[in-house]
Amino acid sequence: MQLKKHSLAFCTMFLLGTASFMGGCATTGMDRSERTSNSIKDVDSEIKKFIVQTDLTNKSLDALVIAGNPNLKKSFNTYSDELDKLDHEGKRVLKRMAEMKEHSKEYFEEWDKQGTAYKNPELSALSEERRSKLAEIYARVPAAGAGVRSSYLSYMNNLKEIKLYLSNDLTPKGIETVTPIAKRAVEDMDALKVSLQPVVVALDEIKAELYTGKK
Repeated sequence: MQLKKHSLAFCTMFLLGTASFMGGCATTGMDRSERTSNSIKDVDSEIKKFIVQTDLTNKSLDALVIAGNPNLKKSFNTYSDELDKLDHEGKRVLKRMAEMKEHSKEYFEEWDKQGTAYKNPELSALSEERRSKLAEIYARVPAAGAGVRSSYLSYMNNLKEIKLYLSNDLTPKGIETVTPIAKRAVEDMDALKVSLQPVVVALDEIKAELYTGKK
């Protein structure tokens, strides 16, 4: 009976050890590559949705502050809803960009470490050339989007404060008072949308390099 207990314990330890070993080996170069590739697609998708939502939010704010608006409450509710959606999309863009930066950092660091594993000097040189080229292209995304976070948070704060102001004074006079600030906020959001274009261009370069074989 004691022997059976020892055998069972040994088998359990062996299986747990095997599972642990397999889990440790799960994050392969292919896994890291796939995760990094997926994060690129996520960033690209979220930015496109964010740009669309920027247009919708700007449109709703323009409609709200138009002179002689016959239905201020309806326009205000529409603006509030679009602003909430913009806030949601903006946060997702910032999150995805941070994830991409982290995943690509891990990916290229591990690729660099594995460069010494090649016995064939030609393959070693080709691997390093490819890694350097892709790392340089990937780095363009955080570089292009370096100022996006602070600009986005600043502009969102202005839009939210316009909402707060009008929630306390949703009257023709309140609209008239806040209109100049609202117009500048719309221009600022347009500028933020423009600032995202270098990020979109960098993502397009990465996708071309990975998926079309562009040289």
